[in-house]
Amino acid sequence: MSPPLLDVVIVSFRSKELLGRCLQSLRDNSLPGGMTVTVVDNASGDGTAEMVAEVYPWARLLAQSENLGFGAATNLGFAVGSARYVLALNPDAAIEADTLPALIELMEADPSIGCCGPALYREDGSFDHAARRSFPTPLSALGHFSGIGRRLPGGRLADYRAPDVGRGTVDAVNGAFMLLRREAFEGVGGFDQGYWMYMEDLDLSYRLAEAGWSTFYEPSVQAIHTKGGTTDGHRDVWLQIAFHRGMGRFYRKHYSGSHNAVANAMIYLGIGLKLVASIVAGAIRGAR
Repeated sequence: MSPPLLDVVIVSFRSKELLGRCLQSLRDNSLPGGMTVTVVDNASGDGTAEMVAEVYPWARLLAQSENLGFGAATNLGFAVGSARYVLALNPDAAIEADTLPALIELMEADPSIGCCGPALYREDGSFDHAARRSFPTPLSALGHFSGIGRRLPGGRLADYRAPDVGRGTVDAVNGAFMLLRREAFEGVGGFDQGYWMYMEDLDLSYRLAEAGWSTFYEPSVQAIHTKGGTTDGHRDVWLQIAFHRGMGRFYRKHYSGSHNAVANAMIYLGIGLKLVASIVAGAIRGAR
């Protein structure tokens, strides 16, 4: 018996309701060629794993005794399958009827595409600009985190969200929905497990590009993404640390070798200052 065309892996952590919506969308939108669905639950401890086993027994459940982080858990889920294509799907995302068939048809037609993603929309119908991205630079990161780049129609400060690409090749798509060619994914070693959470999707996209694979953004199909749905819309201190640690790791891996020690020190200092500012801002919001 030939393997299915697609293996879907969802990493869950205390996201029971959104995960149920995600799984229901997969059940309602079957894929010609077949697919498997694996949920890797990172020790939620809130009944998420039990819900999957009881309500969605057709999904393979890999319940963990500890929180492995996103990259390690996704790698684990992909390792138990053998399909030609693999989909890393967040529990706060949900697919629509034409999404998977159209994207797989795109990748079947162009063997140079190692990864692709659809347009992502929030529940209120607004576009999630992170659906297509450029690799971060110090200037584009400044524009993004300051909010200035998000209000500009183009230019280097706005580069992070790739505003000039309507459809086609981009540096990266969002980790909430990454459809990957297994050959490409395994060829670059999968997700870097040194990232616990955040930035591992950009890191994977960077390594795919280095290996000669392209990443394609296809807005003719879409998925719903409840932005921040798995974190209640905010990051606590530990998530802030993980996010900024990921920023530092990405810079160190891919950019630091081409800059001098002074420039690198300034970048790391900037990341550290932003972490402090983010923690303080979160504390103020919490106090209110």
